Amino acid sequence: MTTSIPRAAKSPSRQPTSPTPEPRRRVTRTLTRLLPLSPAVALLLLFLAGPIAYCAYIAFTDLQLTGQAHSSFVGFANFRKAFGDEEFINAVWLTLVFTVISSLLGQNTLGLALAALMQRASKPVRTLTGGIVITAWVLPEVVAGFLLYAFFRREGTLNAILDWLHLPSQNWLFTLPILAVSFANVWRGTAFSMLVYSAALNEIPSEITEAAEVDGAGGWRRLWYITLPMIRRSIGTNLMLNTLQTLSVFGLIWVMTRGGPGDRSQTLPLFMYEQAFQNSMIGYGTAVALLLLLVGSLFSLVYLRLLRTEV
Repeated sequence: MTTSIPRAAKSPSRQPTSPTPEPRRRVTRTLTRLLPLSPAVALLLLFLAGPIAYCAYIAFTDLQLTGQAHSSFVGFANFRKAFGDEEFINAVWLTLVFTVISSLLGQNTLGLALAALMQRASKPVRTLTGGIVITAWVLPEVVAGFLLYAFFRREGTLNAILDWLHLPSQNWLFTLPILAVSFANVWRGTAFSMLVYSAALNEIPSEITEAAEVDGAGGWRRLWYITLPMIRRSIGTNLMLNTLQTLSVFGLIWVMTRGGPGDRSQTLPLFMYEQAFQNSMIGYGTAVALLLLLVGSLFSLVYLRLLRTEV
């Protein structure tokens, strides 16, 4: 009797495969996802990043509109000239005054007040108030400028009201030009803040405010300890957008005062326009524009820091 000895089963030999490295897969996956965005990125580089880079280059040259065949590189000469120019320092100061009065205090505070009042108002009152405020916002800047010029001029509506009330009148665009244009910007831009704060206030749970009322918290205490902390991110976003918009206001001030009388309402956008296109100093005017961009960036960093702070 023969016994068969089983043979050891041999596993079939397999050729080792070389899988695609994981980093290469991630790169391929990322490129595949970014491919649909490539046209938009190309357009941004061409029409946004390109002009900004060219303006940055011009700011370091002595380029002029007329009377010059070739421009030359002058380094930081335009920036040194700006910080030694009393007119530039005056424009920086007026820009800060205009921004603080019309944006940080005016539009922000009035927009929050209107949003809070409209929360408790009846529907007809909300509709009427919202329609009036938003109408001022959607008007073109030039049209709003002419309306406010007619309101503040010597023979304008404001002085007619003061005369009817037997109060002294004056030429507001001559005596208080920066306050007049600041009020005009508040009148035109408050609607945006009102809409932002209306949406934020609607997100506050009613149970929280009702509990505070039961505990005896008054209106001001509820506003300070409940409402403002809960809409903190909306406040930061609104302040950032309003500040950047206010820093770039040109048409409204140009229509009302053209930066005058003298330079008493000449903010940085108007000073930049005067140097670049009226005095034909493109290089110097572009340097002022970069400094204005720097001011806006500093405000944005402060507000972004506020947005990142946890409530």
